Amino acid sequence: MTFKIFLAAALTATSALAGGAGWSPNFAASQKLASTEGKDLLVEFMGSDWCSWCIKLNKEVFEREEFRNGVKDFFVLVELDYPNDQTKLPAEILKQNEELKKQYPVKGFPTVLLCDPAGKPYAITGYRPDGPVKYVEQLHAMRARKPARDAAFAKAAEAQGVEKARLLVEALKALELDDELVRICYKDQTDQIKAADPADGTGFAKKMETSRQLAEFNIQLGEFMTKGDQAGAAAFMDRTLAVKDLPVTLFQHIHGHKAGFLMYAKKPAEALKVLETGIAAGPDTDIGKELKGFLVLVNKELQTPASVPGQAAPSATPGQLPAADPKDSPAKPETPPASVPAPAPAPGSP
Repeated sequence: MTFKIFLAAALTATSALAGGAGWSPNFAASQKLASTEGKDLLVEFMGSDWCSWCIKLNKEVFEREEFRNGVKDFFVLVELDYPNDQTKLPAEILKQNEELKKQYPVKGFPTVLLCDPAGKPYAITGYRPDGPVKYVEQLHAMRARKPARDAAFAKAAEAQGVEKARLLVEALKALELDDELVRICYKDQTDQIKAADPADGTGFAKKMETSRQLAEFNIQLGEFMTKGDQAGAAAFMDRTLAVKDLPVTLFQHIHGHKAGFLMYAKKPAEALKVLETGIAAGPDTDIGKELKGFLVLVNKELQTPASVPGQAAPSATPGQLPAADPKDSPAKPETPPASVPAPAPAPGSP
């Protein structure tokens, strides 16, 4: 049996996967096959027994023949499942998936990453409502980002100083990946940017440091919530807010969480004040705009007029952020259900 045939057999000799035929749960074997066949990786992060958008994506796209035919010559398909019922997966796959969740800190499910055989992501998507043919078209359009990335990196390698840093920053920005994915998956490039631009004229180093602080905050907050310690979580947020020179992004992120806790505790008037404080720190930041949307919902809960001029109150459950319109962007990813009740999700939360 040749090496190529052996790899293909290893990938297909698995239990039935949610995405149907052609998908593998084995990341390392998929990387080897992709390298051997000159393909890329299409990696789905999903929850097969709890994530409604994952189930829709599988039924509407991944299980369809049009999808399989459209990607078979270009991608090796990898399904990383995070089910509630962990008896569905072998112990080695559960361990692998937990490790990959650290390597690829996705914000929710379903998340679909397009990666080169080395595992570096160059595009990200999720659920799309237009069926398999349109989905395949989108994937092929995104594939163009990989050669563009490689060409941009090659051009940056010939430059020096701040110009080198600027070219690398532009190349990474063009991938449209989350900052945390960039920070972890493109460490070589981020280190080159810092070395080429020690004064941080591009602002990239500050942005990556804020991303690191956000990730660390989310991990610690998650530990409190996993234990059901909401009082400890609240105290942790207050301690973090007391830190001097806290980045605006983190300041607003924490206020979004605090407002979520207060809404969960049925204290919308207090949540409103917290949101107003968060918005005042940066009304035009991305999180500031999300906080404004949250504020509309809190006002609706209070049965008072929306205080954000020109913004109509969306139709959504009070205390929840309005979902993205699937016609314009991927559906808002879902997060795994916790073992204890959690407060309403805050803007920018994973």
